[in-house]
Amino acid sequence: MSEISRIDIVMGMEKFDGLRRALSKAHVRGMTVTQVLGCGVEKGTKEYEVDENYDMELLPKTQVSIAVETARVPELVELIKKQLYTGHIGDGKIFVTDLAQVVRVRTGDEGTEAL
Repeated sequence: MSEISRIDIVMGMEKFDGLRRALSKAHVRGMTVTQVLGCGVEKGTKEYEVDENYDMELLPKTQVSIAVETARVPELVELIKKQLYTGHIGDGKIFVTDLAQVVRVRTGDEGTEAL
């Protein structure tokens, strides 16, 4: 198992500020934020339209990527879930990936030192 993991969070843009603050308080030291388009299994529908919409509709989303020590993943996933949960379609998705290597270009630091 890798020492470092990447957590990618895809969510509605309205939840970003609260998530950013929560991750900062949890001592996450950096993040990459990208504006993306996408949809899940519901094809971009609202909760009341699920059976009506057959065409996929790509909705504006925010993707946040963070690299953290693998030991912190469970704690951070729980924090992210609490920040994003509403119980409705569109709460978001969390993807966790092991990273083989991380290198800080400026210093040449590798592994957890590069975080």
